[in-house]
Amino acid sequence: MIEYFFTCPYCWERISILLDTGIDRFEGIEDCEVCCNPIEFHVEMEDGQVVRFVTYKVQ
Repeated sequence: MIEYFFTCPYCWERISILLDTGIDRFEGIEDCEVCCNPIEFHVEMEDGQVVRFVTYKVQ
């Protein structure tokens, strides 16, 4: 597991998420720990490193 930091697309605060380095691709929805709005994210990992991390506001 690694802690990955990113910016919330709603409140622009820097927050983090724990990512499993054993999974190559992951999609999910998590609430921002600051403003509580739902954030959809898509993650691609390669050799235990994040190569792509995209966030979207949930409509």
